[in-house]
Amino acid sequence: MADKKVDLTTLNTVWHSLQNTCMEMRHLIDRTAQNYLIGQLHDVSVGIWTATGDTVAVPVGLPVQFLGAQFAVKEIVKKFQGNLEPGDVILTNDPYKGATGHLPDWGFFRPIFYKGELLFMTLARAHQQDTGGAFPGGYFPNAYDIHAEGVMIPPIKVWSAGRERTDVMELIWNQVRFPHGVQIDNAAMIAATKLADQRVVALLDKYGKDVVMECISDMFERTERAVRAEIGMIPDGTYAAESATDDDGTELDVPVWVRLDLTVKGDQLILDFSRSDAQRKGFVNSIYAGTYGNAIAAVCMTLDPALADYHNEGTQRAITVIAPEGSVVACKYPATVGAAPVNVGNQIMEVVLDALSKARPERAVAAWSKHRGDYVFAVDPRTGERYVRTSFDYDGSGGAVWGYDGYQGLSGLTTLGAVNRSNVEEVETRIPWRIIKWEFLTDQMGAGRWRGGPGVYWEAEHYGREAAMATGSSDGDEMLGFGALGGEPTPACRTYIKRGEETMRIRPHRMVPMKDNDVVIKFSSGGGGVGPASGRDPEMVRMDVKKELVSIKAARETYKVVIDPETLEVDRKATEELRAAK
Repeated sequence: MADKKVDLTTLNTVWHSLQNTCMEMRHLIDRTAQNYLIGQLHDVSVGIWTATGDTVAVPVGLPVQFLGAQFAVKEIVKKFQGNLEPGDVILTNDPYKGATGHLPDWGFFRPIFYKGELLFMTLARAHQQDTGGAFPGGYFPNAYDIHAEGVMIPPIKVWSAGRERTDVMELIWNQVRFPHGVQIDNAAMIAATKLADQRVVALLDKYGKDVVMECISDMFERTERAVRAEIGMIPDGTYAAESATDDDGTELDVPVWVRLDLTVKGDQLILDFSRSDAQRKGFVNSIYAGTYGNAIAAVCMTLDPALADYHNEGTQRAITVIAPEGSVVACKYPATVGAAPVNVGNQIMEVVLDALSKARPERAVAAWSKHRGDYVFAVDPRTGERYVRTSFDYDGSGGAVWGYDGYQGLSGLTTLGAVNRSNVEEVETRIPWRIIKWEFLTDQMGAGRWRGGPGVYWEAEHYGREAAMATGSSDGDEMLGFGALGGEPTPACRTYIKRGEETMRIRPHRMVPMKDNDVVIKFSSGGGGVGPASGRDPEMVRMDVKKELVSIKAARETYKVVIDPETLEVDRKATEELRAAK
């Protein structure tokens, strides 16, 4: 490569064309999918890899869905060696053979050929409305094994040489509860892979195979150098961290721990999860590919933001992820994995961020809010049809980073903010629920010199007759997310069902019966804080009080700032005295 460098204009054009192709893929799915999770919330990821599994373009998505997809690409190329051709599409949702985080995330892979040579593989992976199994959505905490969570699809051709294998697809759709909707979503995803094929081939036609492949190789080298230079600024050593989810949904009230020893050796980063718990009976187990994707994403969050649009195979070359087989972070078949993208996916990201915050304080990132999700399966009395409700609407906000408060209103950490919130009108049109209140909470965040983003209060009334709620991968009732460098952790979360005069607390990872007119109330946590709260700028505290994000009481007791309740101005003298007191 040293004597064959392409010019920078061509390099940038090729690189950003590949990135833009991925964005077009995602936009196509957004515009055509009917599933609320995909079309409205954008629970979808896309990307492009070389035929050997090197990561080329992954601009946006959920880490567990696509940052470990190179393992699936390698499995597919090996399985179909000599039996892939233009127009093929391979579907898989099998965590153990297709490297997906859990069964609802179906992935459609398309090989991209140029002049008869397999050069790339593209992927569209998204969370389906249903995937069969004992309970809609795949979040069944007491499943006997993974087969009870839904249909398992090993890598299988669903399109062959440009023609749909209708019999195969009909067999698959017959295993889910909403086959027509899933069929529409699948068509959108397959169309996105076809779009990628067209765009990449056009790029190859314009610049030629040699130039395009040279540009990709050059970008790998540039990114690797930049990431290694970032790692090289971290003091050598080993930094430990641990985080737990409340329980595994089967053995209740027993935390499940993820533990990390993060070692920096020059320009190499080693993430060793060997001290984590053994795989569990419940549905929080993560496969290695899921752990890998979440861990890589967490590292990227602490690197120079200027690199955000350039992560690729070069990033991954600088990072080693160790997770022993049979552990909760690298489970073996037939362990259940339904909740894994969030639990223990969230904990995987938290321990990486916690360890790196200790190693590199000037890039510290505190824990984000815990997830408050659920699945409700019921009948819509307006139509008589069954429906599934799920959302990220109740999640809190981002954790603080060194120099900045946590971003307000982000979805959970494992989505990296790529999953959106809905709007009230959309919810009430689609399903028989009435939103009563939805707002940020006062004092529901980790305090700090830079505070976490606020938690959320969500209240809604259910009109779907008798129903079942799976509280799924919710978390944070007992185990809190970390605050960094003396910042406070995330507050505890709570969920309640109000039935007449009775109010019942509902825990994560449970199955709960619901009745018509039940009111569901959710208090999500906000993000964790960075730095001691007493070091926060008093003027920032005053603004938080004016916005009703921080109470006058918390301003005084937590931030050591005295606010006049009438004028909402800072009493400078009283504040100085309070902060000076031991």
